[in-house]
Formats: sequence, structure tokens, C-alpha cells
Amino acid sequence: MRMTYASRWWRRPWIFPFGALVVIFLAFSLPPYLSFDPVRSRVPQPAALGVAHYWTLVPHVFFGSVALSTAVVQIWPWFRRRFPVAHRRIGRVYVFGGVLPAGAAALVVGSFTPYGPVTRASDVILAVLWLTCTVTGWRMARRHRYADHRRWMIRSFTLTASIITNRIWGAVFGIALAPQIDTTFHGDVDLFTWVVSSGAAWLGWTIPLLICEWWLNRDRSPARRRAVAARLAADAPSGPGESATSDRDYAPAGRDAQASG
Repeated sequence: MRMTYASRWWRRPWIFPFGALVVIFLAFSLPPYLSFDPVRSRVPQPAALGVAHYWTLVPHVFFGSVALSTAVVQIWPWFRRRFPVAHRRIGRVYVFGGVLPAGAAALVVGSFTPYGPVTRASDVILAVLWLTCTVTGWRMARRHRYADHRRWMIRSFTLTASIITNRIWGAVFGIALAPQIDTTFHGDVDLFTWVVSSGAAWLGWTIPLLICEWWLNRDRSPARRRAVAARLAADAPSGPGESATSDRDYAPAGRDAQASG
């Protein structure tokens, strides 16, 4: 039964457009930093750090790209079930070669962002939550609490992917507010940039995280809960330190989640 389900890779068609979106995003975002030329940075260098800001931003972009790339296969249920060993190894890359170094760099970059205090607060909180969710998810896997592991790692993935939704909100705010530069903003381009950046920074991760929490805690019938718990028990890795990321077959919080963990 498990092999039959695992072979149905097409049951999650969203993985392919999402993977394409990640590739397009990285193809746009990485080139300015592959040159190692501070002049090409898309983020202005704040006076407090100067060029050091760029050399902190570069590893953040590189390690963040690793996290975003590996997350694509980690959230794919078919890949997790069909290749459990690869899933575990890629999961370690996601945590230790992606989120942890990228999150640590994000704390520095966010603390000295040139886009004002509102964006600064958002960036720092996001970095702390990103690191916390990821480390907690990894610890749950080490303790064989796989239902809890899945819940924390889907939060981690949501925050990882928020870099994409951040850019979408930035475009929305930029297009909507651009006609008001000479009126509302009195021709102050820096103020306009601060407002656009602040709105995108906060909505880029808070809305996805709220949706994530709703999805994780939505009501299910008792029969559905028992079915999910049974599937989680069947899919749970057998060795210490093994992991599995989240998918839509998530165990709900409460007694069923504890039983499946």
C-alpha cells in the first residue's frame, strides 16, 4: 500500500510550478552576488557597516539559496517516501548548510538594513523565527517526534520561501504607490523606498506564516485524524536523527499528534 502511494508522484502537481518559480527567482537574484562586486549589490551599503555589509549579504544570499533549493525536494511527499536516505541527507544540508548560516547572516544584515527601523524590526524578528523553527524541527526529529518535526519544518519552509513573497509584495507596493511620489511623499524617493520596503518586509512573512498556522491547526474529523496518524506512523523513519518534512498529510495538534509522534 505504501509503495503504491509513493509511486504516485503526480499526486502533488504543485511541486513542479513551485520548483520552476524557485529556479526563476534564483536566476534573477544570484548573478549580482556571484560577481563579488559590491557595486552590483541590489541593497545599498549602510554607513554603519560600509562594504562589510555586502560581504555579510553575500553568504546570506548563497546559503539562503541552498535552503530554498533543498526545500523544494524536502517538501515533496513522493520524494520523501521514495528516497528516505536522500531525504535525510538533504535535510541536513537544508539545516546546516542553508538555514543556520543564512539565518545568522540575516541577523547582521537585518540589524543594519538601510531601509529604516520598521524594516529592521521585521528582518530581525524573521531571522530569529527562521532559526528557531528550523532548530526546533531538527531537535524534534532527533527525539523521534516526527509529527512535531513536520509541523516545525513546515513553518521553517514557509519562512524560507517568504523571500519570494517579499519580492511580490514589494512589486505590489511599488506599483501602487509610485504615482504618489510627488504628492504623498513630496518627491522624497528615500521615504518612498522605506515605505515600500517596510510593507513588503512585514507582509512577506507574516501572511504566509498565518496561513501556515491556519493550515496546520484546521479542524478535521476524528476519522481523518486517525487516518493521518496511521499514515504518519507508517512513514516515520526508523533510525535516530532521521527526518521528514511536512506535507498536507499533517498530524493535528493534540492527542492524535502525540500518538503519531
